[in-house]
Amino acid sequence: MFITKSHIAATHDIIMAAVSIFIALYLRLGSELSSGDSFFVPSIFIFTSVCAVVFSLLGLYKGVWRYASLQDMIAITKAVTLATIIFIPIMFMYNRMEDFPRSVLVINWLVLLAALGGPRILYRMIKDKSLSLVFRNDPNDKRIAVLLVGISDNAVGFIRETTNRESAEYKVVAIIDNDNNQKGREIHGIKIYGNIASLPKIIKTLKREGRAPQRIILANNERDPDVIKPLLKISEELGFSLAKLPRMSDFSSNIDKLEIKPIAIEDLLGRAPKTPNLGRRKEFIEGKKILITGAGGTIGSELVCQIASYKPKSIILLEISEFNLYKIDSKLSESYPDLEFKSVIGDIRDKNCLESLFVSERPQIIFHAAALKHVPIVEENLVEAALTNIIGSKNIADMCLKYEAEKMVMISTDKAVNPSSLMGVTKRIAEKYIQSLGASSKNKGSNFSTVRFGNVLGSSGSVIPLFQKQLEKGGPITVTHPDMVRYFMTVPEAVELVLQASTLNEAEQKSSILVLDMGQPVNINDMAVQMIKLAGLKPEEDIKIEYTGIRPGEKLYEELFYEYEQKEETLYEGIINANARIDALKEVNGFIKEIEKLCRTYDQYGLLEKLADIVPEYSSKTADKKAA
Repeated sequence: MFITKSHIAATHDIIMAAVSIFIALYLRLGSELSSGDSFFVPSIFIFTSVCAVVFSLLGLYKGVWRYASLQDMIAITKAVTLATIIFIPIMFMYNRMEDFPRSVLVINWLVLLAALGGPRILYRMIKDKSLSLVFRNDPNDKRIAVLLVGISDNAVGFIRETTNRESAEYKVVAIIDNDNNQKGREIHGIKIYGNIASLPKIIKTLKREGRAPQRIILANNERDPDVIKPLLKISEELGFSLAKLPRMSDFSSNIDKLEIKPIAIEDLLGRAPKTPNLGRRKEFIEGKKILITGAGGTIGSELVCQIASYKPKSIILLEISEFNLYKIDSKLSESYPDLEFKSVIGDIRDKNCLESLFVSERPQIIFHAAALKHVPIVEENLVEAALTNIIGSKNIADMCLKYEAEKMVMISTDKAVNPSSLMGVTKRIAEKYIQSLGASSKNKGSNFSTVRFGNVLGSSGSVIPLFQKQLEKGGPITVTHPDMVRYFMTVPEAVELVLQASTLNEAEQKSSILVLDMGQPVNINDMAVQMIKLAGLKPEEDIKIEYTGIRPGEKLYEELFYEYEQKEETLYEGIINANARIDALKEVNGFIKEIEKLCRTYDQYGLLEKLADIVPEYSSKTADKKAA
């Protein structure tokens, strides 16, 4: 039989149990204690036996001393307490505890806790080399001195890891926090100096003490621009780089290097992101067949990943791009190996394809994310845009109605409001159809809704990846106009809100258009400047900004609501009803038939006129200009 570490731990604990009862008796009786006392040998034998059984049953030996923690101390406390409680009646049955001092039980409880817990903690400190690190005062210490901003679990975890790990890359020299009540206190020996406003003064103090920080690290993962923006400005003025800690889940007891993440542009959004609670999403999705169109796109692929976490019965991935489908198929296979899903190459403009899919799969919930969305490209491909964004959306909705799907959610865009682009006007007509179909008497139970929101950070073709590529090449960064503003939201946040909105039933949503609260619009030029600074460069000196002029179909600013749309709150923060008059289905069906006919004959001029006629905001002047 091999002797394992568990055997050694068990032997140690049993010996400590015997020693503890002896020490407790001695501390209570002193010189009066005699081996001839009637209770002396029996009490030691009984207590040691009880501890051996209890410790084994409670798995006290399963803990790894190398990583002894508070949880181990709690387990030891439970085991010692239970052993003491069991010992009392057994000892009472043996000799009615005659002459046995009752206070010995309390003394023994404390002694045994120290005897079991102390060696474990000491062993971990020795293995972590914590003792040498705590008392180390090496003037040649090459670790990077950092100043932490914010008190959080991340901050505590980071301090503990950098303190206990000899190979740590960083050492924390100070903490600042906007809660003035924390000033002067300490966390693991690291002093809290003050708030962000006093940072320049704190830096001077640390320099005088020979502990000048080399980096400033944000310890709170919550993105609050009111904290990050002034901190970034002060850091820049003081000549420090600013970074942020990874999440607590990134800390590991077996890593040698803690990776510090750079501040990202999404951290500088005009508001802290709204991340809704789980709500009814799990109940809504779990056990259902889900179809996602455009499943390989930015929004579609994020929908796939988030929906997969809610344990649907199956997911059908519909995508026209083989490469995009391959990417999301591979990701889903790796992340959710037990999930049932089907990857389908198909075109939403092909009714036969959709008919076959709905007949064979009978999806219950449909998320329609497929669309042609890149404004300048769509301007040059009118017919394709109309066929995809209008006819394709109608095809999906019609199949949902025909096969009695529970719910269809269409992803729309702020560019559909007072559209100046072909992308916007085609999405607006799709909105009209979904609205009218949902309100039609033909609808016997399917729920239709549209979720409208602005730009998402990092989506394909968006401005952020473009700026990043331009930065990597050394510039210049191209901005269409210095006054252009856009609404922005992160992809995960947008999809979380889409899923939350999808749980609203017909009575709760009140209209078929739900608008995500995007906060305040962001100036694109300011975003370019911030990205240059985050890269540690100076705008106009290291990286130039060039203005290229507004492209066809673009507006200086986007809108989320029409003036005539009445804003109403929903059950969820960040999701707003856009109530407006709904066109009759017969009327909408009529002009969409005309659109399809014009597309099939490739009559672009007639199509432009028809679009402007259906959506008056997209004026005939615009159509005339494009036709010319």
